[in-house]
Amino acid sequence: MQTNHATNSMNKTAANKLPDGMLGIRHVALFVKDLEICADFYVNLMGMKIEWHPDVDNIYLTNGGDVFALHRINYSPQAQQRLDHIGFVLKSIEAVDEWYDYFVKSGVKITEAPKTHRDGARGFYCLDAVGHLLELIYHPPIAAFQKLV
Repeated sequence: MQTNHATNSMNKTAANKLPDGMLGIRHVALFVKDLEICADFYVNLMGMKIEWHPDVDNIYLTNGGDVFALHRINYSPQAQQRLDHIGFVLKSIEAVDEWYDYFVKSGVKITEAPKTHRDGARGFYCLDAVGHLLELIYHPPIAAFQKLV
């Protein structure tokens, strides 16, 4: 008989108290062919800083709260990858439209214009310089959490 890992995990979580300290997803690492082009997008258009550049094939970027690693690798992306998109959380609902306008003026490829969702979140989708799908979003529960920290 096969067991459902998700169900087993939920049962264990209910039986065991989760430890404190989880801050969320603060680190993403991507394989990219065009490392310099990709890094330029995040540094010069999104304002990230180079935290560490250990060698010619790896760059670690930060915005002060997250670590975004770019690793050069020669590969051919699959038509359907497991990663759907990368979300960048914004401070306010107004920031969504400001970033959208900024990206439009900067020539960034927009794939979906800003939209407000029924839960009060507002965001839009675009592509980075090498084709990764990004979502820039204001999400009320995250904004409220950030105010507590």
